[in-house]
Amino acid sequence: MRIGILGGTFDPPHLGHIEFARAAMDKLNLDEVLFLPANRNPLKRIKGSPAKHRLEMMRGMIANEPKMAVSDVEISRGGASFMVETLIELQMVRSADYWLLLGADALKNFQAWRNPHKILKLARLGVALRPPMTETDVMARVTPEVKARLDLVPMKPIDISATELRHRFESGTGTVAPFVTPAVLQYIKQNGLYRS
Repeated sequence: MRIGILGGTFDPPHLGHIEFARAAMDKLNLDEVLFLPANRNPLKRIKGSPAKHRLEMMRGMIANEPKMAVSDVEISRGGASFMVETLIELQMVRSADYWLLLGADALKNFQAWRNPHKILKLARLGVALRPPMTETDVMARVTPEVKARLDLVPMKPIDISATELRHRFESGTGTVAPFVTPAVLQYIKQNGLYRS
């Protein structure tokens, strides 16, 4: 089995996440992409939506995606979410070839993660390559150790972020419907999320 791991706060999850998962499945020949909503991202200081809401939104978003799944392993563990602990746990449950899927922005901070050397032993990195960033740009930022375990995933640019979506929901300005699935939009409205 070849499994992609896509972690994050997913606050809210949006179609950019699905597009990245699809691109990674195609480029890396993955059998499945597993979404891992973080309980608490140790590198982010902003308090986000409760984990239970982010998990349910993610479940709704991928409900019609047969090669995608969501795991609550980090939420169930509680505390700060560290990918090295998650990968160790996943390897104990299911032996597979794992790719940790990252945006180029997350790759910039990879050396600040807990035990990046161990992560590289447990998984390869699948890094989104979106214009205007080039392969040269990405490779210039990484160590030889990371470069040896890195696969690029070319993608179209995505004109939205979770931060921008939260702002649009809070302010009531700008369109959101093209960037989230109907299930996610309904969940946000029903639970009054992102209201100022």
